[in-house]
Amino acid sequence: MAGVNPIGLDIGSSSLRAVEVRRAKDEHNLTNFGQVPLPAGTVQGGVIQEPAAVTSALKQLWAGCKFDTRKVVLGMTNPQLVVREMSVSNLPAKEMASALPFQVRDMLPLAVERSVLDFRPLEEAGNAPTVRGLLIAMPKDAVLTAVQAAEKAGLHVVAVDLASFALLRAASRLDAQVEAIVDIGADVTSVVVHADGEPLIVRTVPRGGTEITTSLAARLGLAEPDAELLKCRFGLHGDGNPATAAAAADAVRPLISELRSSFTYLASGERQKQVTRISLCGGSALMPGLAEHLQERLGVPVMYADSAGRLRDTRRARQRGFDSFLPSAAVSIGLTLGAAA
Repeated sequence: MAGVNPIGLDIGSSSLRAVEVRRAKDEHNLTNFGQVPLPAGTVQGGVIQEPAAVTSALKQLWAGCKFDTRKVVLGMTNPQLVVREMSVSNLPAKEMASALPFQVRDMLPLAVERSVLDFRPLEEAGNAPTVRGLLIAMPKDAVLTAVQAAEKAGLHVVAVDLASFALLRAASRLDAQVEAIVDIGADVTSVVVHADGEPLIVRTVPRGGTEITTSLAARLGLAEPDAELLKCRFGLHGDGNPATAAAAADAVRPLISELRSSFTYLASGERQKQVTRISLCGGSALMPGLAEHLQERLGVPVMYADSAGRLRDTRRARQRGFDSFLPSAAVSIGLTLGAAA
């Protein structure tokens, strides 16, 4: 009989999103999903500012969706997130966990005692003295705040996973391309560049749809709700007024600069890899004309990610509005897929 995976829970800047799947043999069948909005300012830049509001929204989400389990895998991101490739001593898992803080103490901008550390091997080291992999470090307080907010809602956090790795799990295309998955949220954009599933760059960029709206409002002298409507309806195509299209292009320029600098760093670094495809996801990636604009400015083919490509039996969910939920669902989908691994 198919078992329920722990639910993938993504605490975004503007809403909570959760996805439930059942695993049957080698397939993952979508059984439930849901989201609820968060009050403005509850989460800023991936950091929870109002834990009580998150707890309240989680209670609302579980009451409305009637998920089959309260076990969750929690996705995390943070402006101070560090993901760095390095080699460490090749130790058994338990010894690795205790030795890691001493091995990386001088390599982090964060104090190790105030950080949650993890190491993801990128190779089978065998009997070699060292193993190459990704060091992951995140402020401990931010992780504890998110876990406590979930547990106060009656949920059981069985694991905490990096939102960027969840993106990779759900939205990646595994082929010969060097693919950049770009998830543009309200306040934060997550960037994962990989080659056939192996991460090359993981970045959290403190830019997103809210910044674009604010820039449009300032440039065009509009109230923010009017600027948001203009962005969502016309985007980079403009509304027939050349000033509108120019303002939209200026509004997305900082984000494009961040992407360009990441790709340049990868091309000039030790790996010397060129990004050959960009896959977009996230609610703010739906801005009309954005994909074409990115392709023109960065000189790389741009498409939209198929975040549900690894899910089966989505027909009933689509009848309940899954298609409108899907653009922002990559992280929550990837979290629950990872829990089944």
